[in-house]
Amino acid sequence: MINQILTVEKIVRNNRRAAGRPDRRDGAERRDSGRAERLAENTSILTQALESEIWEREILHEQLNIVEAQEKEAQHAAFHDPLTGLPNRALFNDRLEHGLELAKRHGWTLAVMFLDLDAFKAINDTYGHDAGDSVLRTISKRLKANTRSDDTVCRHGGDEFLFLLIEVKNKQAVALIAQSLIKIIQQPCVVTQGDSVMQLRINSSIGISMYPQDAETVDDLINSADKAMYKSKLNKSGYSFV
Repeated sequence: MINQILTVEKIVRNNRRAAGRPDRRDGAERRDSGRAERLAENTSILTQALESEIWEREILHEQLNIVEAQEKEAQHAAFHDPLTGLPNRALFNDRLEHGLELAKRHGWTLAVMFLDLDAFKAINDTYGHDAGDSVLRTISKRLKANTRSDDTVCRHGGDEFLFLLIEVKNKQAVALIAQSLIKIIQQPCVVTQGDSVMQLRINSSIGISMYPQDAETVDDLINSADKAMYKSKLNKSGYSFV
């Protein structure tokens, strides 16, 4: 009986379509289909917009990372020596200035050491600048490895280095540090040139100035240590105080 009723309804719809008379179900189905199509279209547009936004955010994040890395590299290059990677004179002066402020506030004693490699020019003249650069890098690594975390070693230029020693006890303590540096510098530097391997040795001279006994400003401390270094060269004593 039910099948017969459904068959009759189907025949009626077919007749209406044939007669050009719309069927209510057909209108509802078309409306539902239109809504579904619009919903699908809107969903597709929204999905594309979200994907585009995610892609743009990823690109922006990558660009920001690149800019930050470039800024870090530029900042590092501005305050470090390109050959040895040690702090340069600008960074040393800044740390010495800060150290002096702390020393004045807490009553500390500071020491500045001016270190020069003896007869370094002979290495460049005899073995070439590549060998000289290799020696400078080796010495720099040793100096950095033997510097306390609160202290600073910098390449002043050429074959000269500066040390800042924070909160030292007395001259005897500074003298022990200078003696230790002289010994580690005297160790052979292995230099490779082509197929040949050489062991080059070099000595150093160190001048030492103390705050507040010898000077109280950045420039005066460095200049005083420089003069003391030349005194140690003349005396061949290895190191000398002001």
